[in-house]
Amino acid sequence: MEIKMNVETCLEKLKLCGVLSFATVDDQGAPQIRCISAIHFEDKSLTFFTARGKAFCDELLSDGRVQILAYTRFKEMIRLSGKAVACAQEQQEEKINQIFDEQPYLANVYPGDTRKIGIVFEIKEFTVEYFNLGVKPIFRETYTVGQEIDKKGYHITESCIGCGTCLRNCPQKCIEVGQPYHIQQEHCLHCGACYENCPVKAVEKL
Repeated sequence: MEIKMNVETCLEKLKLCGVLSFATVDDQGAPQIRCISAIHFEDKSLTFFTARGKAFCDELLSDGRVQILAYTRFKEMIRLSGKAVACAQEQQEEKINQIFDEQPYLANVYPGDTRKIGIVFEIKEFTVEYFNLGVKPIFRETYTVGQEIDKKGYHITESCIGCGTCLRNCPQKCIEVGQPYHIQQEHCLHCGACYENCPVKAVEKL
């Protein structure tokens, strides 16, 4: 089964999910997660609304790093990691109104002019990890906007002796025979079975 994905498709899938989990870290270093739906999507960026008095806003203003996670009914996991920056003050009213127009329920939460307590943040530089558990072998890819890809997973080095232990222990059988053996990264779980079982420690963690 051939899967064709890109940043735009991942963002469209996030949009269809509606409610997304946003993760930040507070000033004590503790993880914080919120469910956010007040979001506007562009082809390669997104903006979202929160109230200035919320701890979520404080965390975004002081640090800005955020991860967004969604899981679709097709067993797809999409994780976006980036930095949220408050939109320019002169753009705030326009962007708030845009989000409220697209999400009519927000008028019940912040009726009339009370929406002015809000602030809109934008994420323009980010990494998206797409992970599909609903196919065999599993499929994963990473896409970036304005950033370099931070490589993850495992790599088989030239120290490989070709014994096949890694392949026999791989849950997805995504290792190709060769010299050295080769991991098909788009199908790898990053579980570390190859790393733990290699008798000559020829597998490196990226």
